[in-house]
Amino acid sequence: MRLPFKPAPDSLYVQLRSPVFVARSALGQAAWIVMLPLVPLGTHGFAWSWFAPTLLSMLVFLYLHVHVYFGPTRRLPWYVAGMAAMGLGLWMVNPMGFGYVITACTALSVTPSFRLWLRGAASLILVSMAVAWMWVDVPLWIMLVVSVAGVLGGLSNFHYINNLRKDADLRLSQMEVRRLAMLAERERIGRDLHDLLGHTLSLVAIKSELARRLALEDPPRAQREMAEVERVARHALAEVRAAVTGMRRSDLASEIISARLMLEASGVGFEGELPEGFALSPAIEAALALVLREAVTNIHRHARASAASVRFVHDKTRFQMQISDNGCGGLAAHGNGVSGMRERVRALGGSLEIDSPKRHGTCLRIAVPLAKPAMAAALSLPESAA
Repeated sequence: MRLPFKPAPDSLYVQLRSPVFVARSALGQAAWIVMLPLVPLGTHGFAWSWFAPTLLSMLVFLYLHVHVYFGPTRRLPWYVAGMAAMGLGLWMVNPMGFGYVITACTALSVTPSFRLWLRGAASLILVSMAVAWMWVDVPLWIMLVVSVAGVLGGLSNFHYINNLRKDADLRLSQMEVRRLAMLAERERIGRDLHDLLGHTLSLVAIKSELARRLALEDPPRAQREMAEVERVARHALAEVRAAVTGMRRSDLASEIISARLMLEASGVGFEGELPEGFALSPAIEAALALVLREAVTNIHRHARASAASVRFVHDKTRFQMQISDNGCGGLAAHGNGVSGMRERVRALGGSLEIDSPKRHGTCLRIAVPLAKPAMAAALSLPESAA
């Protein structure tokens, strides 16, 4: 989401890192101001005595409201105080002015301190009731409605934003964990490549230099040295290829651990374990691990589930993986990465079935054949385990 201005570094927009919520919340809480001119216009008719201050207050409110979300958090009390003071002043000529007081209580709830919000909301309500009682001549039940609406609106918004802050911190922690994991992996790859190639390349350099010196004095020996260089280089190339293949490969055990961490961190219970004595060919396991990763990512992002599971069933000819959740369902046959999962399974000669009725969760059933000659020995389990 690209903004026409730069938010403050400590603004709510930057803290939550959730542009959709901020935009939706800001627009939703500002939409009520259309009632400001409509209600008095319907009850008393048009008059500049109430219309001019109402129009001016709407412009000031929009400025303050935008700065609640995009301005510095340290100035939040001033934005809230401005809304409340403007509402109390407008209340004398426009009965809808109390909406600014309710919005001020809601705006104050973006503070991370519950005590600060509670003290601020109590102060706003007490001052509003005193002003309304002395100067506006408002019935008691209307003041009670304003007080209850301000407290309930602010309280619900405080808890909601606090949960969003926790989610943002969790996402930041996960990003930091991934960054550290990538850094550790890079260091490991560097060490492995140094161990693989350091000695070999030194040997190649020495023998090449020796062959160059012997090229004129002892050509047969120089040829033997170059043949040795070729053999060492081919051996090093084979080791590098094997190492890179191992780095690229995914396995189901790691994906199950990652799935558990991701889902349980976002409040989704997860069940899933590999069967005892489990062994698949690297090609099959790598493809199924990527399918599991994509399915778990869909559950985390889209399912709104509270529980998920992965189960495995196998025999001598077929391996099955079932991934299910109790979320909202409605997974499209070709959406949210399903096409990629289907292609991976199809490349193994398997099948992917989707059962995803709306509001009744999603279940993915993946079946992969193991009966082909190249795959017959992929599953090495005793007869009683099948």
